[in-house]
Order: sequence, then structure tokens, then C-alpha cells
Amino acid sequence: MRHPIASPLLDIPGLFDDRQRAIVERVSAAERAHILALPSDDPLDVKRRFRVEATRNELMSQPDAVRRSILANSDALSRTAKRLSSGHFDRVFLVGAGDSLAVMIAARAALESALGVACEPVQSLEFAYYQRSTVDGRTAVIALSSSGETTRTVEALLVAQSAGAFTIGLTNTVGSTLDVEAQNSIHLAATRVGWPTQSSTAALALLFNLAVLVGNHRQTALAAVLDENFSRIPQLMESVLERVDLPIARIAAAEAARPMHLFSGGGPNWAAAIVGSAKVKECTPDHSTAIQVEEYHHYNSQKKGEPLWLLVPSGASVPRAVETAADAHRWDGQLYVVTTDGEDAFEALADHTFFLPPVHEFLSPMLFFLPAQLIGYHLGMAQFALAEAARDA
Repeated sequence: MRHPIASPLLDIPGLFDDRQRAIVERVSAAERAHILALPSDDPLDVKRRFRVEATRNELMSQPDAVRRSILANSDALSRTAKRLSSGHFDRVFLVGAGDSLAVMIAARAALESALGVACEPVQSLEFAYYQRSTVDGRTAVIALSSSGETTRTVEALLVAQSAGAFTIGLTNTVGSTLDVEAQNSIHLAATRVGWPTQSSTAALALLFNLAVLVGNHRQTALAAVLDENFSRIPQLMESVLERVDLPIARIAAAEAARPMHLFSGGGPNWAAAIVGSAKVKECTPDHSTAIQVEEYHHYNSQKKGEPLWLLVPSGASVPRAVETAADAHRWDGQLYVVTTDGEDAFEALADHTFFLPPVHEFLSPMLFFLPAQLIGYHLGMAQFALAEAARDA
């Protein structure tokens, strides 16, 4: 009898061979054990505090992780770019779960501009269980898992493998299941002792680097612009971290007692909103949600007193985001805006505005992920301080 945590894909005759079936059983059991060992929502949980404190050094050292990852993958990226530039593919799936899915959403626009075909970010379970019938030999599947053992992402890669698709695995773990099973592997040079930060930005940088290389091969309209912008990314990341760290810490201390934190963005930075919400849920016991900037307006999304973080670089999302900012005040909420130097659309609307260096909007998540991550980290540390004060009172 199949173990209840294993995959329904194992019940489909002929989908997987015995070797693939054994892989799914193994990674499923290991992942469940990992989940059961995660920290609790106790305000002073020791395991959660360790991970939150360990997050800071990894978060602040992301520019170096990006540089290391790019340098280490020069040959692998070149090989992969040549294969993707062949014209053989008519569709690309970008598969991941959690922060990995956010990375794929962030990378979509740049990859589509380079490849000239639809690049669809898909949650791993959705791809493996509901979209496998659309995969064939003219499909490329890029799957991201830092551990290389995320069950649904491994399943997605195996489904693609069985359908004859070209598979690319991005992972932080050499020798992991994803690394071994993918036809082409790209390895992140990142650490992950704390909650995920550099494992996301390093992966995103590699996908952007891949887009630049493919665009150069195909001589696309944006190739030179993205290439020039991408070369400045690590230095710009250092500038952003220096700019926003202390101001975000002050705001987090003021907002630490709130039970709900909202994030919003559009286009590539819908992904930054997802990352911000994820860091709050990892670093604190609080609720948090990410709302696409258009979807904010289809419900009463923000309640009185709730903080909303709008992550909106100069670009197509700004006009709708301005309306979002106005409605944040109409609902009597707090509003914090992260945008681009010189962008004045939010003037007099935000309780505080953070300005980041200009970069092409397709690449801007490399910068906008950083304040999103810092919000969760600083809220976590501020809440530990509140819990300690209450304990010692």
C-alpha cells in the first residue's frame, strides 16, 4: 500500500519507471520529516530565533553570493544558453514552490524577451499534477529548488523528463536529486543557514544571466540594454542594502505589534511582494499576504491600521499602484512605498518612501527583493524584543 504522503502520480500506470517511483517515495518521506522539524509560532521559539538571527549575515552578503554564482556557472550558463537559443523550443515552464516560484515569476519577463516564446511560471504541484499533458519534446522546463529535494519540484522535473522535455535544474546542492536528474544543472553558490535570502537572489541572478546570454545569441531588441544593466547589479545591491537597512529597522519596530502585514506589486515585482510576505511568515508568528496590485482593488483588501508595503519601480505598474496608495489611506491603513530614484508619483501618499537606484524594470527584482527580505527580518527581531520585554515585566 502506498504511503499516504506519497504522490498520486504513482497511481498513474506507465508515467514513471521503477527508478523514478523510488525517487518520489524517498524525497516525499524526507521532506515530511523536514516539515515536522520546523520552528513553532511561540514568540520566543529558540529554533526560529536561531534562523532569524542567522538570516542577517546571509541577507547582507547577497551581492557576493551573486558574484560567486555567476563566476562559478560561466560554462554551464553558456551551454544552456546555446541549447535554448537553438529555436527548438516553443514553450518554457518555470517551475518552483515557495520562494523558488517567486524567483520564476521575477525572471519571466527577461526570459521571454530573450527567448521570444511564452515562459510560464508554474507552482510545482500544479505543473506535475495538472499541466503535464501540455509537455513534449519542444518544451523546456527550468526547475528551481535550493535543496534539490523539494518533492513536488522533483516530481515536476520527472514528469518533464518522462515527456521528453529539455530539463534544467537550478539548485544549491550538488548531487541532489534535482541536480542528478536534470539534463543541465546550474549550481547556486549560496548559503542557507537562516531563512532563504541569497539562495533566491543568486538563483534569480543566474536566470537573468541566462536571459542576457540567450538575448545576445539571438540579437534581441533588449539584449544590449539588459546586458549593460545586469553588469551593475551586484554593486547596486550593495547600495540598496546600505540605504534601506536602518530605516526599515525603525519602521519594523513601530509596526511590530501588528498581527497582519500586506505586500503588493505588479509585473516582475509581484514576486518581490511574495518574497516580502514569505519572510514575515518565516521570521514572525504573524499573518502576512501578498496581493497583486490589480487584485488589491477587487476586494476590501486592507483593514484599518494594517501596514501595506508597495514595491513598485518606475514602469507600467505605477499608475495602478498610485490608486492602490490612495485606497490604502481610504481604508485607514499604513502605507510604505519602495520605488525608483526620481519617481514622484507617490509624493504625499506614503507614510514613508524608499528610493532605489534605477535599473531596467525586468531586472529590478534583484534590488526590490532586498527591502522585502529586510522587512521580515527586522519585524522578527523587533518581535523577539517585545516578547522578551513581556516575559521580563
